[in-house]
Amino acid sequence: MKSNNIISYLKLVICILSAIVSAGLMACSNIHNNGSKSSSNDLKPLIIGSDNYVPYSYLDSDGNFTGIDVEIAREACRRMGYTPVFKQIVWDNKDIYLKEGAVDCLWGCFTMTGREDKYNWAGPYMYSRQIVVVNKDSGIENLADLNGKRVAVQVTSKPEYILSNTNTPQVGVLYSMSTMEELYASMRKGYVDAIAGHENAMNVFVQSNEEHFGVLREELSVSELGIAFSLDNDSGIDKKLTGVLNEMRADGTIQSIAEKYGVDVSMAVWGN
Repeated sequence: MKSNNIISYLKLVICILSAIVSAGLMACSNIHNNGSKSSSNDLKPLIIGSDNYVPYSYLDSDGNFTGIDVEIAREACRRMGYTPVFKQIVWDNKDIYLKEGAVDCLWGCFTMTGREDKYNWAGPYMYSRQIVVVNKDSGIENLADLNGKRVAVQVTSKPEYILSNTNTPQVGVLYSMSTMEELYASMRKGYVDAIAGHENAMNVFVQSNEEHFGVLREELSVSELGIAFSLDNDSGIDKKLTGVLNEMRADGTIQSIAEKYGVDVSMAVWGN
């Protein structure tokens, strides 16, 4: 009888020890899982400001951010250990957003050429031609034909600067509009004779209206695209991002992303 009690006691102790060990293993597992989850959630956010600019940065039919720059930003942030947070802004007020810290950087087909001293830049990571779109029956065949014509551009854009500060072409009236949608609407309704902007954005408009509009063969300029950080930002993230973007160009990542959107990869990625 005494022997049986000892055996029962030992069985009870073994069961208790087994339960303790199992609980300990589960706790360790939970600590590991929670630690992984916390690590993922604790990635530093990078708040990226851009306007609606197809095909670089825009909202799809489900309201999700998409586009060439959006995909490049996601991969670049992944490699750097950041979480990208996309924020649509009024492009005309971009410097205010940057100065007040509402965004960390401006990333949306932004020309760095001629603005090198205004921001801390990451890039260049892509290239773009500035082109002019006209009505096919307008009789406008080259830049000189824009003399005296009504031309619309996006406010603070490179075409606005070129057409405001050079004598060729000497346009009649230059309209600076807040959004690309306003540019396209003014062209469709015949309020202007021409619109100017980045080639890949203009091509999206022309391709949806091929029977009416065409592109002048003569370009306004070729621009380098970059990501703009405030001059007050001395964290070095601009240099780190430049390095990552160079890697993404070299390993074909940027080219693969650009190809998905049907752009001229030779020009867009390599400037050729």
